[in-house]
Amino acid sequence: MPDPGGRPDPGALDAFRQEVRAWLGAALEGPFAAARGLGGPGREHEGHELRVAWERHLGAAGWTCLGWPKEHGGRDASLAEQVVFHEEYARAEAPARVGHIGEGLIGPTIIEHGTEEQKRRFLPPIRAGEELWCQGYSEPEAGSDLAGVRTRAVLDGGEWVITGQKVWTSLAHLAQWCFVLARTEPGSRRHHGLSYLLVPMDAPGVEVRPIVQLTGTSEFNEVFFDGVRTAAGNIVGRPGDGWRIAMATLGYERGASTLGQQIGFRRELAAVVATARRTGAAEDPVLRDRLIRAWLELEIMRQNALRTMTSLSAGEPGPEASIGKLYWSEWHRRLGELAQEVQGRAGLVADGPPYELNPLQRLFLFSRADTIYAGSSEIQRTIIAERALGLPRSPR
Repeated sequence: MPDPGGRPDPGALDAFRQEVRAWLGAALEGPFAAARGLGGPGREHEGHELRVAWERHLGAAGWTCLGWPKEHGGRDASLAEQVVFHEEYARAEAPARVGHIGEGLIGPTIIEHGTEEQKRRFLPPIRAGEELWCQGYSEPEAGSDLAGVRTRAVLDGGEWVITGQKVWTSLAHLAQWCFVLARTEPGSRRHHGLSYLLVPMDAPGVEVRPIVQLTGTSEFNEVFFDGVRTAAGNIVGRPGDGWRIAMATLGYERGASTLGQQIGFRRELAAVVATARRTGAAEDPVLRDRLIRAWLELEIMRQNALRTMTSLSAGEPGPEASIGKLYWSEWHRRLGELAQEVQGRAGLVADGPPYELNPLQRLFLFSRADTIYAGSSEIQRTIIAERALGLPRSPR
């Protein structure tokens, strides 16, 4: 495969792959054999306690936070090594990670922008899988417009006092901490006057209300802050510097795990093709053409991800980084629609008691969210137009 990590020794990279594969193969036996395949989008309710135990097992063995510097408990792994790990993790059907928000988002943010005290307090529990995090960005009246934040916070003695509401907060009902973007300068507008606060989820005044989705599950939540207090030192960066810190956090989402995600996509596509053959849908020339197109577009997705990894490793992110989320989310939603169609009329009903969704029905329903969360497709297109292509800004 093209190397996204700056041409390391191929022999060393292959040895690392064999090490990862062997460890996962042995670890996913015995008490963790039942964890295989658990969790993921629309299925975060599956085996949570077992997956938390698995997260801690990974941490104890040194397989969390691979890209973090060694001084903070990581392995200083190259980008190529991180890609290998995520690929092998997906191939082994290891359970969906419960600590990815801490490891992939707030951890790197604290490493780059946090104080030494914050690094000592927050990084070790993330690496060990002992504390889980959620992300307090989106708000009901702001949608995908992150600069429209209305949640406010005021400094009262030695504490920040937070009042407001967040929405679509993934795994808030399971997290111990939340990083919250709040307006700390009265009268400020848009991206000015925001601060980036770290808030304990068990603090008085925090209320979490699950949002039940089409799938019947509820991994997204509303979170209400009613005079919630957090220590004055739980601010990353300076007061009013929250927009810059929040943008840095979003930048970490374009990580090496995207190639592991695509292995999951490949597995889903194989299930759709197998169903099309079983139901006879593959004989329909229109559906057959769509199946072929889905395969081709997945190959394009992989090549673009490798190109993105190459540019990021060189410190020069190009426009291909901006199209990643738009491309995969639109592709995945189309795959969900195709999954429903190849089932025929059987896809419209449950198999029988307890009337749970089959995997392709769940894929169809949950993939509707892909083009909304983490920045809607409309917002992504605007970003590509204005920032990547340099087109004139849309009238505001």
